Amino acid sequence: MPLDPIPALFLSGPTGIGKTDLAVRLAERFPLEIISADSMQVYHGLPIGTAQPSAHQRRQAEFHLCGALAPTEPFSVQRFLTLCDEAHRRILARGRFPLYVGGTGLYLRALRWGLFDQEARDPALRARLEEEIQALGAPALHARLAVIDPRAALRIAPADRVRIVRALEVHALTGRPLSELQRQWTRPAPRFPHVLAVLVAPRELLRRRIAERTDAMLAAGWADEVRALLAEGLSPRQHCFKALGYHEVIEHVQGRLAFGLMRERIILRTQQFAKRQMVWFRRERPALWLAPPGQEPAAIYPRLEKLLAKLGTPPL
Repeated sequence: MPLDPIPALFLSGPTGIGKTDLAVRLAERFPLEIISADSMQVYHGLPIGTAQPSAHQRRQAEFHLCGALAPTEPFSVQRFLTLCDEAHRRILARGRFPLYVGGTGLYLRALRWGLFDQEARDPALRARLEEEIQALGAPALHARLAVIDPRAALRIAPADRVRIVRALEVHALTGRPLSELQRQWTRPAPRFPHVLAVLVAPRELLRRRIAERTDAMLAAGWADEVRALLAEGLSPRQHCFKALGYHEVIEHVQGRLAFGLMRERIILRTQQFAKRQMVWFRRERPALWLAPPGQEPAAIYPRLEKLLAKLGTPPL
């Protein structure tokens, strides 16, 4: 069922750049409600490691899809679309406007344009690939992917088991690389009128922000959060633990990784992830790029105000 043709704003950008802080400021001034477009913030019990909005931020703005599912529940792009569309309609019914905030590129693309047409799936093949990746390790299958679909391999992290298996599954069933199918993704019209705004910042500024945020998350009790989840019986291989940094924290709480090395690895992996995000965002269109070189993201607040006014969202 198509959504009502009322403009919405997407606010994205690399991890750690300050998307949530800016979204809250906008929601305080305009009749906006925030829908999380993050693939891992949807799980409750992981507020620190997935950088979910704080209690203070939740008092300042209305958030949707943050902590909505149990950490054991399966989650997919299709279910994400369904939940987002439900929240979108509820927001419109209240006479307010949706503000999608997040940096998960595939989820943002699906929200804007829909899922690409290739739905090839084979449960038996998927099971065999999952057995292989369990036995041989993700890097081995990632190396196989790099041979048959180098473009996809560049975008998919060597430890991302889910996306590696999916890319190999599509190639085995269709004989064509997943990246090729995605490039042929027809986009005749957006799912609903919207504008995509992408926050950017100089590399060194973003690196510093990532390091500072990692330290803040660790100081807030990230390790204790993981201990509690493991004590509840969650497997270290649970899908929710694929969120950035959880592998390293699990290694630390299980005594296999020193605190300092854990911190360094999280920061490095997060910086690498932010770099991949920027590569993805450059492919997206249309996009409004915000924050000139050397300028803090919050400094572009007046520009977003003008944009929202044009979209028909008057200040409160």
